[in-house]
This record gives sequence, structure tokens and C-alpha cells, in this order.
Amino acid sequence: MGVGSTGFTRRSERSALALGLEAATMAIRDAGLRAADIDGVVAIGEPGAPAAQTFASALGLDVVTHWSRPAPVVMFAIADAVHAIVAGSADTVLVVSAMLRPRRDHDPFGQPAASPTVHVPESLRLAAAYAAWANRYLHEYGATREGWGRIAVNGRTNAARNPLAAMRTPMTLDDYYAARMVREPLCMLDMDLPVDGADAFVLTSAERATRMPQAPVLVHAIATGMVGENTEDQLGSLRRHGQHVVVELLRARSDFWLDDVDLYYPYDGFTIIAAAWIENTGWCKPGEAGHFLRDHWLDEESRVLIGGRIPINSHGGSLSEGGTRGTGHLREAVLQLRGEAKDRQVRGARTALVTPGGFFFNSQGALLRRG
Repeated sequence: MGVGSTGFTRRSERSALALGLEAATMAIRDAGLRAADIDGVVAIGEPGAPAAQTFASALGLDVVTHWSRPAPVVMFAIADAVHAIVAGSADTVLVVSAMLRPRRDHDPFGQPAASPTVHVPESLRLAAAYAAWANRYLHEYGATREGWGRIAVNGRTNAARNPLAAMRTPMTLDDYYAARMVREPLCMLDMDLPVDGADAFVLTSAERATRMPQAPVLVHAIATGMVGENTEDQLGSLRRHGQHVVVELLRARSDFWLDDVDLYYPYDGFTIIAAAWIENTGWCKPGEAGHFLRDHWLDEESRVLIGGRIPINSHGGSLSEGGTRGTGHLREAVLQLRGEAKDRQVRGARTALVTPGGFFFNSQGALLRRG
């Protein structure tokens, strides 16, 4: 698997297409290939992001036999690429994700400015939905915000060693508690960081990967899942949603699980999502994420190491590297498994569990292993 990234900032003057092309070029070169070797393109479908055919044209690809634009969150795109390769509709697939923060100023060549005369009523979507479920979590389990705070601080500590991260200033639990409340009980530091930047990946068959210059990283198992009540205001309870479906599928499709995992990357678009993944994956029981994180907390390093060896979001996650819709989680897992994470490298890492997405219609996961 080839990887490329522009890194992430709070404001770039470049277009999403330019950022995506840079990351794509890096990923193709990283795989030891040329643009002409790519016959599939999957573009992650953020609103306003370039389509797959736009990237294919801009890269000058001669023949493309598979292209698509799945919904955002990375594993939809990776699953699509894997299926295309297994089915034979493409041999080598480029997955690219480019994002720009919403612009408030008017740029005639960029994204349109938000109209000051349009007022959208509050609804149970995104932050409001997760705030409602976060309140339910505190009520149902008698939990506190401490676990969410440790997730945020852990991400910031790990981001400090990641040159691609947008936010690298040290942070403490006191800083977390002092942060501005946005939608109670979620504060500013409970929510992912809007950024500009791009990630790209090149996928091919396991057999061909063995002939490439980089150490192969294999998609061992992959899953997406949701339940019938999959919208924010209709979910039946915290005890049965898309995350549970994903975990059940991954366990059924893989011959290794938590005891054999060296790296863990739970999605942290909101801290409550990461806490839920930690519990639903089976690291601890429902409602116990706060206790679990405290038990595995290294005070001297201000971060989590499960069992003293397994980091959580070693790149900083969505909260500090930037809200990449899970591409950062996947990229970091690949770099770790290739032994190329530099100061963040986990010695001897051979397996990774990546669980992007939230509760509703984008829960997903993958088990990766070094080839």
C-alpha cells in the first residue's frame, strides 16, 4: 500500500484539487509506480471535493476501469477499492481524500461563502446528535467527562510528535475542563478539528504488493455496518448500533483479535465516539471507558498505552492531527506497520485495528497486518 499526505493546517490557500493531486502523486511514488499504472480511482466524497474522474483527468491517466465516489469516512473507499481489485475490475486503485475548511469569506475560485441571511434551525444532526447521546451516556452509566478528557489529551500528546498534525501545543486535563462548552456536555476539545489537506493511498493485490519496494501492509479483514434505526434521532439505544455490527463482522472474518493487536485507532470525530469504540470493541465493558483509560494512563507522558504497549491514535487523531474522516488513522497504521513512523514508532508492530466512523450510518473497521 502506497501512502501520501500533504499534512494538515487550519488554513491553506490551495484548492482541494491541488492538495489531492499532491497527496496522490506522493502515494503513487511511494508505491514505486507511475501514474500510468493506476487503473482505478476512488475519491472520498466530501461536499465540494473533486470527483474521481477529475483526479483521473488531472493525473493524465490513460485508461481507467473503475471509479467511484463513496460517502465520507475512509473505510467506505478502502472497501470499494478492495472489492474492485478482488472482482477484477481494476488492478491498482488510487484512493484520494482532499478537504478544505468551510470558508466564511467569499472566494470566487473556491467554495462559496455561507449566506448571512440563511438560518438553519437546530436539528439532531452531527454535534447536536452526539451531545444528546453523550448526555444519555453520562446518565445511563453514571460516568463523568474524565474519560473524554483523557482521549483529548492523549491525542494532543501524540500529535506533538507528528509533523503532519495541525495542533501540537501541549494540553492537560485542566485545559480540557476549562475549554468553552459548545453543546453540553461536549466542549470545544471534544470535537474534531476542521483542517485543510489531503491523504492518498494506493492499493493492489497481495501478490503484486510483494514485488513493490515498500513492506506490504495487508487488509486482513474489513467491515461496515449499521442497524435499522440508523439516523441520529431514531437510534434505539447506546447498546445496539453500527459499531456493534462492525465488531461482530471483524471478529467473524479474522483469525486474530485484541490479544494480538499492536496498534489501535478508534475514530474520534467526537470524544464520545472514541469512548464508545473502546467499549464496544471489547477493551472494557459499556460505561467503563473512563476507568479503562485511567488504568492505562501514563502520568509522566500524558498519554494512554494499553497494557503498557498499545498506543491509541498514535498520530493525534481527528482531535489534534485534524478531522480527516479517518484517513489519518489509516495512514498512521500503515506507516507503523511498515516501521516508518519515526519518533512515534511502536517497536515490532505487526497488526493494527482501525475503527473509523460513528454510531449511525458510517460505522466501519479494518484489521491490518504486515505482510
